Amino acid sequence: MNATLTRPRTILTLKAQTAMELMSDNPISIGDRATVGETVALLTDKGITAAPVIDDAGRPVGVLSRTDLLVHQRESPPHLRVVADECSMPEGFHVEDYDATPVRDVMTPVVFSVAPETPAAEVVSQLLGLRVHRLFVVDEHGVLVGVITATDVLRHLKS
Repeated sequence: MNATLTRPRTILTLKAQTAMELMSDNPISIGDRATVGETVALLTDKGITAAPVIDDAGRPVGVLSRTDLLVHQRESPPHLRVVADECSMPEGFHVEDYDATPVRDVMTPVVFSVAPETPAAEVVSQLLGLRVHRLFVVDEHGVLVGVITATDVLRHLKS
């Protein structure tokens, strides 16, 4: 006979009221004049999957993700592809020197953002509704001040 296990239901509550409380401030960003090679090195070194691309005034103009980089690699001529086996790379080779394609040519030119005072519940709704993994937080001048990822939301859930 199969017995169905019943567990007590745990109700989770979001213990943040606003986007500012949810966000990680001072997110790693990429200048819009950076190259793909420099960006690959940055994302890899920092262990992140995406970063906003900002203009000289600090306003986000796009997002560069691993997916964007994979599409770029697939569509690039073979001589631009990064060699996976570092042992076969010439001495003094640096990945940032390898692909000089401007990041603005590869990035997704859409930035989903919220204001710092946006209610936390609305942030969660936007993440779900837009089917994105992150929202950027911008101030009243459109300058990037933070990022909210799904992990940031989970970090603020309490039982």
